[in-house]
Amino acid sequence: MRHSLTSVRPGSTRRSVLASGLSAPLFAACTQTPHSGWKMPPEQPYRIVEHTWIPMRDNVRLSARMWIPEGGSPSPAVLESIPYRKRDLYRPYDDIWGKALAAAGIAFVRVDVRGSGDSEGVMTDEYSENELRDCVEAIAWIASQPWCTGAVGMRGISWGGINTLQVAARRPPELKAIVSMGTCDRRYTDDAHYIGGSLGRTNFQWGVLFKTVMAGPPDPEIVGPAWRDMWRKRLEATPPILTTWTQHQREDAYWRRGSVAEDYTSIDVPALLVSGWSDTYCVPVLRLLARLKSPARALVGPWGHTYPYTAQPVGLAWAQEEVRWWRHWLVGEPTGFMAEPALRAFMPYATAAEARGKPIPGRWVAERHWPPKRAHRRFFLNAGSLDATAAPPVIVTHNDKGVVGTTKPEWLDRLPIEQSYDDKRSTVFDSAALEAPLEILGSPVVRLRISSDQPVAKVALRLTEVRPDGSSRLVTWAVLNLTRRNSMSEPEALSPGKAYEVPVTLRTIAHRFSAGSRIRLALSEALWPMVWPSPVRPTLHIETGVSHLDLPVRIAERQAPPFPVDEVRSQAEPPPVYEPGSADASGRIKLINDAPYSSYRIDGADVELSSEREEVCEIDETGPGQSLWRQRVRSGWRRDGWNCEVEASYQLEADAGNFRLSETLKASENGKETFTRTSETAIPRDLI
Repeated sequence: MRHSLTSVRPGSTRRSVLASGLSAPLFAACTQTPHSGWKMPPEQPYRIVEHTWIPMRDNVRLSARMWIPEGGSPSPAVLESIPYRKRDLYRPYDDIWGKALAAAGIAFVRVDVRGSGDSEGVMTDEYSENELRDCVEAIAWIASQPWCTGAVGMRGISWGGINTLQVAARRPPELKAIVSMGTCDRRYTDDAHYIGGSLGRTNFQWGVLFKTVMAGPPDPEIVGPAWRDMWRKRLEATPPILTTWTQHQREDAYWRRGSVAEDYTSIDVPALLVSGWSDTYCVPVLRLLARLKSPARALVGPWGHTYPYTAQPVGLAWAQEEVRWWRHWLVGEPTGFMAEPALRAFMPYATAAEARGKPIPGRWVAERHWPPKRAHRRFFLNAGSLDATAAPPVIVTHNDKGVVGTTKPEWLDRLPIEQSYDDKRSTVFDSAALEAPLEILGSPVVRLRISSDQPVAKVALRLTEVRPDGSSRLVTWAVLNLTRRNSMSEPEALSPGKAYEVPVTLRTIAHRFSAGSRIRLALSEALWPMVWPSPVRPTLHIETGVSHLDLPVRIAERQAPPFPVDEVRSQAEPPPVYEPGSADASGRIKLINDAPYSSYRIDGADVELSSEREEVCEIDETGPGQSLWRQRVRSGWRRDGWNCEVEASYQLEADAGNFRLSETLKASENGKETFTRTSETAIPRDLI
């Protein structure tokens, strides 16, 4: 999944968080000498090409904006290809990176994906075969230009980071290195669609926004009078994508296409991998670092799904580091990059939610190799406790005490709140108070001996730090659809009453538990509204004394190696506070997550962009699986003589046997509706 800045105001979803950093001091330290001793090259002049066409094999033309150094000799180049409108929506970011790279002697070429922005053709899905072939051809075109040395890199975050990996796996000969941020190697499990094999709400949050991306109009000032015909073709071609995604409930060939986890050896170029601990995409970043055979380095900071330089209140002078990477691999300049540790990571001493907009206490640490060779610390799940030794086994029966999950409603972006509300509705296992701080870095693993009275059931685990004042702060978590316990592609129904040995890997994290705190593992069956509820509310049985938690303990070094990137500090607003969901008199919980109408101007394109979002999640606390999700998003583009809007919406309900999904796409010009299409589908539930 990918960033889109269509919805850039409060309450934005995972693809819109970039916009929050536009007012930050982005490159305050980028001309300083980093701790590596390498210096940024002197700034050189460059020219901006507002628009040029890049021809493809089938006569479709891609629209590109370029920043080209004018130092008197050819330069290497970096490509970013995403569907987020270089002309207006993403222009502020493209301007930043165009200047940062071109002034350092590296051309920057920003391309609208086929069928998006001002590029010709249509777009019908994520990472299509056409899109990936287009990128390979665009790389060859860039390398052949007289202003280019022939050495090309590719970069991006979210969508741009993901397609960068997929293009690298195709091995275009001109591609020499990549920078992939907030990225994904396995589409089914790690790109927001199916969370631990359960249907995720973010699948629909993203999908309804993605429809407005596919259906957005091109700019008449770029494509000319043909814009209206191009727009109509896009609207006609935009599929009921949510239906498609919901029909593929297993990790089948549809999801495996484009998942580089199918063959990590296909990537043979150097890779710089970047993410943040509050970004759910940090899990693929560290998995890629461990499994790529090509030269790789990774950095994980104390931020969410955003660029390092937009992170607040502490970001990084990222330009100097990315330029250092490119000049090492595209120019052959000795920058010292590859002599440094494989992983640089921030070790937080508190959770991001506790920091409340202030810098998270902690320090930067380094790992020379990843994964490191070290022992885990084991805690046995005894009756109500986490202990170093196993007590005699007993069977603990668990039923969710109401709806569990409203303290952690989002897969991405929105920080979790204090967890006690959900802890009381879960089965918890607490350690004794820690006598000394305990640092972890990696993926905790819980091995459960568990049974269910239903053939379809989930298990949700939340690892929290319980402070001396009793507050419970989320450190990491996981959800697993137990029918996918052996395979995401070949699920198997549970035999009611049969006990299974099930390993559950929690998402990768770095965290220091403080002395005096307790470690808590909270177990529930549901985690709503993040994932859709099971068809019938199950009863789970957990065998204690056998089940256990393994923590990836990190021994603190006496002196951390110097961190090579300068920090950039800025003011940050505290994250919005929300209340856990409580039922009304009828037993129904209703959560609203709206972003009201807002508009802003993009001066360079002389256009006003607008957006709004309405989202509602409902569930009957007393009735099994009686949930409803619905959302409406609207995007608008306006200048004199050009006034277009696109609106997409969906509603999802289900019974024990089928999902009932409705999705609608509308478009209007000058306030008059010109297009509408609704799809209503019943989709059988496939052990979900």
